[in-house]
Amino acid sequence: MIRVLVAEDSGTARGLLVEILRSDPEIEIVGQARDGTQAVALTRELRPDLVTMDIHMPSMDGFEATQEIMNVSPTPIVIVSGLSQMTESETVARALGAGALAVLRKPEGPSAPSFAKTARELIATVKAMSQVKVVRHRHEWASPERRPAVARRVGRVVAIATSTGGPAALNCLLPALPENFPAPILVVQHITPGFVGGLASALDSACKIRVKLAEHGERLRAGTAYLAPDGRHLRAATDRTVVLSLEPPVGGFRPAGSVLFESVAQAFGPGTIALILTGMGSDGVTGLRSVRSRGGRVIAQDEESSVVFGMPQAAIAAGLADQVVALEAIPSRVAGLIFGD
Repeated sequence: MIRVLVAEDSGTARGLLVEILRSDPEIEIVGQARDGTQAVALTRELRPDLVTMDIHMPSMDGFEATQEIMNVSPTPIVIVSGLSQMTESETVARALGAGALAVLRKPEGPSAPSFAKTARELIATVKAMSQVKVVRHRHEWASPERRPAVARRVGRVVAIATSTGGPAALNCLLPALPENFPAPILVVQHITPGFVGGLASALDSACKIRVKLAEHGERLRAGTAYLAPDGRHLRAATDRTVVLSLEPPVGGFRPAGSVLFESVAQAFGPGTIALILTGMGSDGVTGLRSVRSRGGRVIAQDEESSVVFGMPQAAIAAGLADQVVALEAIPSRVAGLIFGD
C-alpha cells in the first residue's frame, strides 16, 4: 500500500482528493492536513510515502511547508493546486525549488468533462512519485584536471527524452552542466499541458546553461537546452536550426522522443548523444535505432534511480543502450563523450 497524506485547506477539495485516491486499491490515506503547519507535523509523525500539497493554505503555505518537510523529514511531495494569481511558470519554479517532484492542477468536480482524465493522472503521478528516493546528491561535471578547456570533438548534440519523473531528473542533470557546455541540448518531456513553460523557467533559474522553450527556426547554440513546447514535435534540422511541427502524434505522443532522436541522428550523425530517462511506456525506442545506425551513442538511466523504468527499460531490452547509468553519474558520462575522454 502507498501511504498518502493529503494537505488541503478546503474541506470540499480535500474530500474530493481523498475520494479519488482511495478509489485505487493500492493507495491508503493515512492523514489529512488543513494547513501547512499541520502538514509538516503530520509528515514527521506519520511518515507517509507521499504528500499531496496545496499551495494557498493558512499559517504556512504549500511552498513553505514543502521546504520545511524536505529539511526535517524528506518525503516525496506532489503539488496539487488550483488557479491562482501566480503564473504557472512561477508555480513550477517555486515548487521545484522547494523540493516538490511534480505539479498538477487540482481536479474539478465529478461533473466536469476533464474529471476522469485528471483523476487518472493524479493517481498515476502519486503512485509513480511515491517510489522516488528523495535524497540529495552532489553532482560534479568533471574534475578540473580531466576537463579540457575546449571540446575535442565538434558537431555534438545531446538529445533527451523523458516522461514520469522527468522534471526531477532534469532538475538533477542540467544544473550539473557547466556554463561553457560545448553542445546544444534538446529535450522532450511528457508533461501536463500548460506546465512546460514553468519547467523551463525553473530549470533556467537553477542552471549555469540557458534553458528555454524551443522556437521554430531558431539556431541551435552550444550551452543552451531547448524544451519542446506543448503539442509540438521538436526536431533538429540539418542546418542546425529548430523545427516545431503539428504532425500527428507518434505512439500517442506529441512531442515524441522518437521524432527528436530520428532528427538529431540525421542532422548530427555520430555526434549525437541520446539520453533516455525515467518514464512510462516505450517512447524513444524507434528514434534510438536511428541514433545507433548513424553512429551516435545512447545512455539509459538505470532502474534504481528511475521513477518509472519503462522508457529506459524498453531501450535496454531492444539492445540500444551503450551504457546504463545512475542519474547522478550521467553528467560525467556525457562529459567523457563530449570531450573524447
